[in-house]
Amino acid sequence: MLEMRPDCEKCGCDLPAEAPGAFICSFECTFCAECADALDDHCPNCGGELMDRPSRSKKLQEKNPPSSERKFRG
Repeated sequence: MLEMRPDCEKCGCDLPAEAPGAFICSFECTFCAECADALDDHCPNCGGELMDRPSRSKKLQEKNPPSSERKFRG
């Protein structure tokens, strides 16, 4: 199951699990659309391709909550 990290690792903006607009690599490094675009859709941590992260509805979050650990690195 995806961690659904709550923020962009590059700029720190919030990325709610229920909202579109987050991008992840195969290691679940997470970036907002603007940062993913600036990174040319390549993860700066592993070099992997950044892809659209699926969303998770609020109802499903009750049983399977997203991560609350922030990974902002600046």
